[in-house]
Amino acid sequence: MDPKQIEEIMEVIKEFFPENTSIAISDTNEYIYYQASKKVDLKIKPGDPIKEGSAAFKALAYGQKINSYIESDVFGVPYYGMSIPLVEEGETKGAITAIFPQKPSPFLTNYITVKIDDCWYPIKHNQVIYLETQLRKTFVKTMHREGYHRLNLSDLELFLAPDSFIRCHRSYIVNIDFIDEIQPDSHSTFLLIMKDGTRIPVSQRYASYFRRSLGF
Repeated sequence: MDPKQIEEIMEVIKEFFPENTSIAISDTNEYIYYQASKKVDLKIKPGDPIKEGSAAFKALAYGQKINSYIESDVFGVPYYGMSIPLVEEGETKGAITAIFPQKPSPFLTNYITVKIDDCWYPIKHNQVIYLETQLRKTFVKTMHREGYHRLNLSDLELFLAPDSFIRCHRSYIVNIDFIDEIQPDSHSTFLLIMKDGTRIPVSQRYASYFRRSLGF
C-alpha cells in the first residue's frame, strides 16, 4: 500500500470517527501506519507484526469486518476494535482498524445519505435491502428508493451494524432482514432471493462465513 492510498484512507476516517480513536493500517503481516489518540494507545510501531488475537488479526483471518472487545493480554491494555480487510481485485491486501477505549455508542447517524440525480436523500439503515459496488461507489437499494453513496463498499462496511448486515460477496452486502430465501447454488455456494425479488450470489469465499453467521 503506497503513501497516497494511506492518505486517502485517513481523509475518509477523519470525517467519521471521533477524536479519541486510534487508527492502525496493516498489510497482511505487519502494521504500516499507526496514529494514536489521547484516550487509548497500543504503542504500535510501523513494522510491528500483527498480534494473534488482535482485531486486525481476526479481520484478516476471517476475511470479514470484526467488531470485538480485545482483552489486555494482547497489547497490555484492553480496547474495542473495529477492523475491516482491505480487498483489491478479490485479494486481501491488509486491514484498517479503528481502536476505541470502550465500545462506542453509535458514532454515526443511523442514516445513509444517497445521491439521486442532483439531490441527496437520507435513508435509515433498517430500510436498506442491499448495497452493491458499482464504479467505485456504492449502490444502495431500498423498497422505494435507490441511489449512490460516495464511499466504496469496504469503507461503508465499517459503519453498518454487523448483526443486521453481512458481506456475502466482494460486490455485495445484504440486510439479513430482507433475505426472503436462501437457495443452494453450484460449488457449495448460495443464491439469495431478496424481498424485492433481487437475486444476489454468495461467493465461495464468503459461503462458510455466511453459513456460520446465519447458523445453518
